[in-house]
Amino acid sequence: MDLTKKYPRSPREKMLGIVSLARTIDKARAFNEGELGDYDYDCPHDRVLFDFLGTNGQEFTAKVRELNSDALIGQWIAQAFLSKKSREEVERFNQGRFQWHHEPGEHSYDYFVQFRDQVAAGREDVVTWFDLLDLDEKRPVPQPTKITQRA
Repeated sequence: MDLTKKYPRSPREKMLGIVSLARTIDKARAFNEGELGDYDYDCPHDRVLFDFLGTNGQEFTAKVRELNSDALIGQWIAQAFLSKKSREEVERFNQGRFQWHHEPGEHSYDYFVQFRDQVAAGREDVVTWFDLLDLDEKRPVPQPTKITQRA
């Protein structure tokens, strides 16, 4: 996958019922092919997913290279990791990711605001990373996510 020419899948897109998984697979493919462009692989966004699954960036990218299809990667993830997770655990993970944001005073808050001002000037209603990533990648966000819990 060449992320210098196209965007990865939205972080909202679910694969096996998990947000960010499809996007992280796209980034791992681009990493393997040396075509990440401006994207980072094994970044804090990816690591939350890896921690939830019980893997790491190195193992994940090696399996993506080896298995080379969403179907086979999905089988590996389902058998190796999701078989140990309840639906409730997956839902809590997803809800936490949908709510992922920074509070004023936190380390990355200023970066988020600067990035938002570049990507979506005047959209102070955009407060979550999923919304901002979608806007940056030219996907519409007509109704931004409302924060209901601390993610």
